[in-house]
Amino acid sequence: MSQPPRPALMPLDEALASLLAQITPLMGTESVATFDADGRFLAQDVVSALQVPAFDNSSMDGYAVRSADVPQAGAVLTVTQRIPAGHFGQPLMPGQAARIFTGAPVPPGADAIVMQEQTELTDGPDRVRFLVQARPGQWIRRSGEDVRVDDVVLQRGQQLGPAELGLAASLGLSHLQVTTRPKVALFSTGDELVMPGDVAPADMPPGAIYNSNRFFLRALLHRLGCEVSDLGIVPDRREATVAALKTAAEHHDLILTSGGVSVGEEDHVKPAVQSLGSLSLWQIAMKPGKPFAYGHVRRETVQGLAHFVGLPGNPVSSFMTFLLLVRPLVRALQGAQPRGPVPMVLPAHFDWPQADKRREFLRVRRNAQGGLDLFPNQSSGVLTSMVWGDGVVDNPAGHPIAWGDSVSFWPFSECLS
Repeated sequence: MSQPPRPALMPLDEALASLLAQITPLMGTESVATFDADGRFLAQDVVSALQVPAFDNSSMDGYAVRSADVPQAGAVLTVTQRIPAGHFGQPLMPGQAARIFTGAPVPPGADAIVMQEQTELTDGPDRVRFLVQARPGQWIRRSGEDVRVDDVVLQRGQQLGPAELGLAASLGLSHLQVTTRPKVALFSTGDELVMPGDVAPADMPPGAIYNSNRFFLRALLHRLGCEVSDLGIVPDRREATVAALKTAAEHHDLILTSGGVSVGEEDHVKPAVQSLGSLSLWQIAMKPGKPFAYGHVRRETVQGLAHFVGLPGNPVSSFMTFLLLVRPLVRALQGAQPRGPVPMVLPAHFDWPQADKRREFLRVRRNAQGGLDLFPNQSSGVLTSMVWGDGVVDNPAGHPIAWGDSVSFWPFSECLS
């Protein structure tokens, strides 16, 4: 009896769009100290209650002057006051200059700053000669030139980094409202898996391998701000997989597994998820990373559904499907603004004559000549390619590459930040 034809593989972009269409941002929010908000996602816009700078101030150490008093080099003025940062000076009269320091308020009447390197003292400490002409507005930071009152300076869904935290602090915000961290249950499937430290390399039984996926997936989830529950290794048995899924669904927003999502007799994840909920995506037209599953698992004691993602077991496949599909999903759960990797166009310093019928992600590394070198072994099990490389070439299906061709390069830095 002939087998029914398998459905066509789903294009990666279509799979991602379908995935994100099913994601509703988590409703929970919390207030965290600005000091502790690095990497979190804003739950509401940050609106400025003040202007930055709050007053006109000097961007240089030097002298505040009326530009009309220094129409050309050689002018000499009397220094009548000294204005350090944090102090306001007195109005400046014609023929006067004020010694001023970076960040100090510009005194009334002054309309220019002359940096101290372009001056010299003469006829005593209170007389200064200017070696250049003063031009109106020079070296003055105007009030509100950075931020004005009621400006939206940070948007809801924006991820907070060092610059964003500094900006929030400059507006006087000691705390920020952020989305709650997604709770993710992580487990691996496979009787062949062994945890590092449990068995010495010399004592590994035949067919056993160390569980590497669990380590990089956990690290990737933590980088995205998730709270991770590590449920360990689940044996290759249907009842064990069902039990693990039931436990994981109760108190987690997302269940993430690796292995067991192919079509072999020992791949139990797919039917187990279908028995507890639904599976709406299956196999993706990408290499590495074809076996991919997405769906939902019903909760038994708490209302609602937990998202489910099943990644392939081969480490490079698991790594790449996480970067390209799971990372956007986790960001969407936190209300993040849509953002994918920004590709660079660089020359290939390799030949790739036998293009696959699937969209390929080739591990490469930038070289000193500004081109891309190809890792010699592109197998989905070669994790050293991810350490050696600093990105991937996004190669369209059926597209051979010749030395010197311009290709689309995705730096890992764009996907791992």
